[in-house]
Amino acid sequence: MGNKKLKIGWFSFSCCEDSTMMFVEMMNDRFDEWSKLLEFRHARVLKRVNTLEGIEVAFVEGAIGSKRDEDKLKEIRANSKRLVAIGSCACTGMPSAQRNTFDEKTKEEIKPLIEKFSLNEKVVPIKDVVQVDDSVPGCPMSEETFLKVLDKYLKEFGVI
Repeated sequence: MGNKKLKIGWFSFSCCEDSTMMFVEMMNDRFDEWSKLLEFRHARVLKRVNTLEGIEVAFVEGAIGSKRDEDKLKEIRANSKRLVAIGSCACTGMPSAQRNTFDEKTKEEIKPLIEKFSLNEKVVPIKDVVQVDDSVPGCPMSEETFLKVLDKYLKEFGVI
C-alpha cells in the first residue's frame, strides 16, 4: 500500500440519515485502516471545512425534493469522478418520496409547506437528476454492499 488515499465526499439530502450514522459507526470499527486509505474532502458530519474540489468518489444519501437540492447534486456530480447512491431514498426515492403518493386532499393540506420551503412537486431518487455509477440499497444501507463498493473504488483509483 502506497501513500495514495481515495478522495471522497459524503453528502446527505432528504432522508433520515440512517446510512450516515451507519457510516460513522463503521468508521469507529475501521478507523486505523480507513485513516490510511481515505481522505475526506467533504463530510459535514465529520468536519467543518469542506471542499468539492478533487473528489474521486461522492457518496450521496437521500432523495431530491427541491431545485436547490437538484443544483447542489449537479455540482457534486460535476466535481466527482464517481457517484454512489447510498440508501433507499437515494436509490428509489422512498420513503422520502411518500408525499408523491398522497391523495388530493392531503396534497392540498401540505401545499403551503411545499411553497414555503420551495419544494418540488415530486421527490425523486438521485438517478433522476444525475448519472449514478453505483448504488448501495437499504434503509439503512447494506454494510456488506457498501464495503464491496468502497473496495471496488479503492482498487480502481490505485489505493490498494
